[in-house]
Amino acid sequence: MMNNNNEDKIIMDSEGNILNTSEATVVNSSETTGSRDPVKTKEKDKNFNSGRIVYYILGLLEVLLGFRLVFKLLGANPGSGFVSFIYSMSEIFLVPFNAIFRSASTQGIETESLLEPSTIIAMVVYALAAWGIVKLLTIMTGRSDSRI
Repeated sequence: MMNNNNEDKIIMDSEGNILNTSEATVVNSSETTGSRDPVKTKEKDKNFNSGRIVYYILGLLEVLLGFRLVFKLLGANPGSGFVSFIYSMSEIFLVPFNAIFRSASTQGIETESLLEPSTIIAMVVYALAAWGIVKLLTIMTGRSDSRI
């Protein structure tokens, strides 16, 4: 079935080749935008998802290090199960940054407040590393947009 108004219609086969009216179906030109190559689309989706996974892992790490920073600043009890868990899980990520600066401590009436610059530096370095990995994925796929 053909309309008399063929200005916004494109006649194509299933592979995207333009055909004459006797052997094709009529498709709106607004429906034909975007990539028709399923391999390229699948590759872009895979790389988009890998970028999201990198940012998800970064988010988990930043939350873990953020909890550690706040707990140390507020002088949380290291004997508490949750605080001990946060300290032990985040310690491995701070090892490369431990000797950069000394920690500053202040003794309160009941607790000791501790500022660990290594935690702040680790948060910044890991965020920059994740951003660099995602940008590298963008360059490798040849994407020009920043949707990752």
